[in-house]
Amino acid sequence: MTRASKFLRIAAAQYPLDRLEGLAGYREKLARWVAEAAADGAELLVFPEYGAMEYAAIDAASTGDLTQSLAVVSAAISEMVPDHVDAARRHGVHILAASGPCRQADGSFVNRAKLFAPSGVYGWQDKLMMTPFEKDWGISAGRCARVFDTALGVIGIAICYDSEFPLVARAMCEAGADIILVPSCTEYVSGFHRVRTAARARALENGCVTVQSSTIGQAEWCPAVDRNCGTAGMFAPAEHSYVDTGIIAEGVADVAGWTVANVDLARLRELRQSGEMRNAGDWPQQFGAAPLAGYVARISLC
Repeated sequence: MTRASKFLRIAAAQYPLDRLEGLAGYREKLARWVAEAAADGAELLVFPEYGAMEYAAIDAASTGDLTQSLAVVSAAISEMVPDHVDAARRHGVHILAASGPCRQADGSFVNRAKLFAPSGVYGWQDKLMMTPFEKDWGISAGRCARVFDTALGVIGIAICYDSEFPLVARAMCEAGADIILVPSCTEYVSGFHRVRTAARARALENGCVTVQSSTIGQAEWCPAVDRNCGTAGMFAPAEHSYVDTGIIAEGVADVAGWTVANVDLARLRELRQSGEMRNAGDWPQQFGAAPLAGYVARISLC
């Protein structure tokens, strides 16, 4: 599919966790947020890690019980798939849905982010690296890294802590990714800055664009995500002919809404060959560097 513009317009959410009544409230919120970003011309919408935990409010018994909330949210996420399919199709956009727990056949949970295409096709990436608190919750690590062929380009997803491990993003970029989405959920400013620093470093190393989305605000009714802070941002290698600071766009900390910006992927690909520095191409010169693309599955959402 040929796109009319050379620019890709991306929207990254600074997403408040609201205590809404029932799935109807969440359907209305999703529809409103997607419509707002689409009206601003966005083609790729990125929601944050564990944004789906607000579904825990559907069941009063789960609001103070972590184990129960994981089960309730997993079931609700499945019910919300048709709503994401409809929103993506209606507005002609790609949507990275807010991630959340997904129950596996053996009863364990993974932290799963689903990417929806306008065609109604979708794929998913499970978080690969578990934080200490996810281990305490009993969340299991995903087993496979993926990249997704889309009409917008090849997209990888490094969920929050995954972005802090260089080989994860490197493997995705070697498999073709130009864009790495970094949905995040951080309790403290320090956590937000760890993920932000990682997103910027992955962009520099791989000559790619990284997109961070954050949960914000208080959700005292859900022990998994009771406190949230962060800022949405889009990052690229710092290049005088592209973006001097490496920061394409950033939102205002802890203010709900979309951060929207245009990205020139064609120019970014050129810079990997002709930029001031060529980190992506020089990566193999490091001690111990080895090809990584073979660890990644390539999935078509076209």
